[in-house]
Amino acid sequence: MSVPGETVIAQLAPTGVLRAAINMSNFLLVTSKAENGDPAGVSPDLAAEIARRLGVEVNYRPYPSPGVLADAVAEWDIGNIGAEPQRARHIAFTTAYCEIEATYLVPAGSPLKRIEDVDAPGNRIAVMGRAAYGLWLENNLQNAELMRADTMDSALEMFQTQGLEALAALRPRLNTDIKAMPDARILDGKFSAVQQAVGTPKANAEAAVWLQEFVDEAKASGLIADLIAKHSVDGLSVA
Repeated sequence: MSVPGETVIAQLAPTGVLRAAINMSNFLLVTSKAENGDPAGVSPDLAAEIARRLGVEVNYRPYPSPGVLADAVAEWDIGNIGAEPQRARHIAFTTAYCEIEATYLVPAGSPLKRIEDVDAPGNRIAVMGRAAYGLWLENNLQNAELMRADTMDSALEMFQTQGLEALAALRPRLNTDIKAMPDARILDGKFSAVQQAVGTPKANAEAAVWLQEFVDEAKASGLIADLIAKHSVDGLSVA
């Protein structure tokens, strides 16, 4: 790929470092913390590699959720979150570097058997509203009602305490949640695959082109696959 020019470096590191926004709620992409407290995982490692290519240090900016991260676009230079149309109004995204399957969990005795059964009148779906898959459901559901929560834990609590018909989430998270609900079921298939991408503020036009080249090269060279293997992440695949 091309060496980043002066304009790209100026756009991505205007303060002399790469301010990399990291979504701390994605446990597949942020799997632990370093000794100094920095986030560790596929997403932080990818940001560090971008900084290395630019010849600058990385400064991690952790955010508790993707929605908060997207709202803070003026505070960072790159942001690693799911690419969704609502976010693309202010953020220029690369194509996805990895993806995560999103599906439904339904309670014991549920008549819902297929993904297609969920979007029906009268069905209520608990979801972390500003997660990428929550935004996808907001754009695509025709009949079911979305019950939005601020966090995945609160969406799970809503699903259980209010007796909702379905819980929408990333499959790896549901695989964990269902252990406490042995009679519940996770539906086969997916309603969406969350596309994890690298974003930069819309004004950074030249930098956006270079970041796309970087992501293309990172997938083709095996870098993304190597990072997934390094952190032993189950449920994450190269896009």
